[in-house]
Amino acid sequence: MSGAVSASEALLGAVRAGRMGEAAGLLDGMTDAERRACLPALKDLRKELRAAPWDAASRKAYPALHAAGAACHTGAAGTAAWLTAADLRWSQASPGVLLHVLGDRERDWLGDVAHRLAERPPLAQVPYELMSGLVRLSGCPVPTTETYVVGWIEQVGSLWQRGDTVLQRLRQDPYTAELVAAVFEIPDIGSRLDWLFGDGPDSWFNALAQLTREGALDRKATVDACVARLLRGGVPSDCRVFLRLLTALGLTRDEERERAADWLALASDAVSTVASHAQSVLGSLALDGELTPRQLAEMSGGVLFRTEKKLVRAQLVLLGKALRCDPSSAAELLPAVAQAFGHEDTDVQERALKLVERHLDAAPPEVRGEVVDAAAELSPGLRVRAAETLGLEGADRVSEPYVELLPPAPEPARVPPAPESAVELAEEVGALLASGGDVAAFERTLDGLVRHGYRDRDALAEALKPVVTRLWWVDADPRYPSVEKYFRTDPHGLEVVLATLLGQVSTATLHRADQHGPMTDPCVHSAVAAAFNARLWEAAHRLSTDPLPFLLATPTWGSGLLEPDELVARLDEYRRLGARPGETDIAQALLRVRRDDSTASAAAAERAAALGTAEGNRLALWLTTDGPSLPWSSRRTSGVRILLELGELDGVPGEFPPAFQRIGRPVSLFKARAYCAHYWDRAERHHWLAVVPGRRELVAARLLRELSSVAVEGTRGDASVLPLLAEAPGEAGEAVHLGVAYGLGARHPEDRLSAVDALLVLAAQGQLDTERLGADLGQLMRRGAVKPLRLAESVRTAATTGAYATVWEILRAALPVLLADLATDGAAASARGFGELLAVAAECAERTGARGCMAHLAQAADRRGSSRLVTQARRLRATLDHGVAA
Repeated sequence: MSGAVSASEALLGAVRAGRMGEAAGLLDGMTDAERRACLPALKDLRKELRAAPWDAASRKAYPALHAAGAACHTGAAGTAAWLTAADLRWSQASPGVLLHVLGDRERDWLGDVAHRLAERPPLAQVPYELMSGLVRLSGCPVPTTETYVVGWIEQVGSLWQRGDTVLQRLRQDPYTAELVAAVFEIPDIGSRLDWLFGDGPDSWFNALAQLTREGALDRKATVDACVARLLRGGVPSDCRVFLRLLTALGLTRDEERERAADWLALASDAVSTVASHAQSVLGSLALDGELTPRQLAEMSGGVLFRTEKKLVRAQLVLLGKALRCDPSSAAELLPAVAQAFGHEDTDVQERALKLVERHLDAAPPEVRGEVVDAAAELSPGLRVRAAETLGLEGADRVSEPYVELLPPAPEPARVPPAPESAVELAEEVGALLASGGDVAAFERTLDGLVRHGYRDRDALAEALKPVVTRLWWVDADPRYPSVEKYFRTDPHGLEVVLATLLGQVSTATLHRADQHGPMTDPCVHSAVAAAFNARLWEAAHRLSTDPLPFLLATPTWGSGLLEPDELVARLDEYRRLGARPGETDIAQALLRVRRDDSTASAAAAERAAALGTAEGNRLALWLTTDGPSLPWSSRRTSGVRILLELGELDGVPGEFPPAFQRIGRPVSLFKARAYCAHYWDRAERHHWLAVVPGRRELVAARLLRELSSVAVEGTRGDASVLPLLAEAPGEAGEAVHLGVAYGLGARHPEDRLSAVDALLVLAAQGQLDTERLGADLGQLMRRGAVKPLRLAESVRTAATTGAYATVWEILRAALPVLLADLATDGAAASARGFGELLAVAAECAERTGARGCMAHLAQAADRRGSSRLVTQARRLRATLDHGVAA
């Protein structure tokens, strides 16, 4: 036993010192029992090293520890686990050393370790040299797992280390056939290997194709595997890799013909590049007479419903060639052509109609009936043409009058009362901290914290502890300056209230923030942000000094509006309790109280005056006088942007706290900063509308630069406030409409969808000024701030919901601006995508039966050529001249 102890000590000493050669020599002379005896000391050393700093001298022991621990495990599972441990991964022993210390084991044991290592996920970063060396020593079957196969491919592709080629390496490797077959079974392998599968004579594609020609790889199995993988689909890189390999294999006509069913499936459902290849194969077969008309019709049924216009147009060209080659195939092919009548692109519809016009005479009567039924899907203008040129009796049937379909206007939602128990309130707090919340959830939770803090602060703090444990300041020393600074500069939503309840922020810090706040910030957002923050600081300060029984300013509705009767009742309860209202709380309550019903306001004012309190008198005076009116606004340009400046908001009472006085200050474009803290933090923007409910123009004007950035700079996410602006009460003026205009031209689809939602909500409420929005869009497109192609996608989305008339009115005001430039200069700078915009306008005009003229449209329609801009201008002119209705 003493020998074992001395061997263990010697090995541990060599490992600690990082002497790899000495450790390997000691391991060579040990029995299995001696190795097992060394293992506990090595595990203790591993625990010790885990706690050591990264720059500690002791960390030089890691490579020797990695090798010694693997060698001292006598079970394959233990050895594999040690070799792939995360804490040993960054300072491993080399594969050569590991193969040396493990190489004297039994072959079956080595094979077991090799397969266990190969089954580890790629993130384990097992060296391929180690796995392949164990396979070689054991003579076991080669693993075909993702980790092993990816390692093999990377090893074969590392040409900078040796002078041979990929093809030579694959020829020399005895396992090439098994590993190549495994490549086709690994999911998402293309994303990892696409960069290795380059072009050139020494590429993997050419090497595998050559091995197939030489017979080293079974050709039929390789081709079938390629096709099967493409049929399976997956990420684009997978499809790209296996399509290029299939192309390199150079299929014969017999091989293509045998797989006709596979090409049909790929043409219908595969990604665009794969579908295009399948389409070309099927087209070649069809034109050589090796594809029946029924098969070609089946193929067309799938391809013509795809969204890629290039594929659809290529299919119509193929059908036209097939009809010319064999006019008798019209019975099978014309119904397939007619399926394109329902395509969203009217150019596709027109191409299909031309084919039908050319070949319908050769079709039997029953085919004419199918075409008649399909013609109902044509756009209104083409439907009239079908009736005139084909004599289809059903194609020109009178449609019902157009009816605009808009979403229902959103109904105001009441803010639920605060949770009754502290435990329920804590759950609400946890939900808000985890995923945020709307105005209603935030306000009821804030009111609940104030109420329960007034009743039993200790019970509330105990209930809150489990839900706030992940906040960084929970366990911090209250005297630590970073915590005080954190809450002095910003309340961070509910966090300042929570920190106060848990005793993590001092009363002195809360007092300074409540009295002053960060008043020096010159950004355009600070006016509403300061008012929002001031109320939070006051609530936290009062919890620490003189708790409020509840908040006066908690809104009745999710929009932020507060019913006057409810505010009177709250003031009466304050009078009964002898409570002192908070200055910012009462100011916020007055800004929120609803005054659009003069009768209700007068009655509430009478009851408020009867309370005999100063706050009751303030409310009575507020309800019986006119509130602040919207300030004047003027447009200014900044680069390609159009922005707004606001004048001073009159009527803000002088007794309001300083933070609320700032709401009335002017908004100057030239004094405001382009970027500020609020630019990067969007979490609280949706609460700003509830600070000044009924005056959304004030908020929209302050957010206009951020809203313009989604179109001009391609930022993401800023347009998410647009639906909230649309749903908010108050006048929708210049700022709101400009914000929607920028959102419709946003770079990212989710921002465009937010703008479309806002547009539809405004239209449903009868607050959308289509003339103003269209004029804004025209000017923004002329300046280059909004791109026509993006706008076309947005308005097409809005139109397809049923708002064709609304979209037409917008485009009728927007298009003449670009058409005038086109007529004056011959080519507009913003012409890219203009044709798509005209196509949407033409469809809207057709469906709504619009008539009349549009300035400068005739000059665009009379231009030479058949570009999309010209063809759609002609289509729109014809529609407006003839008044086609859907």
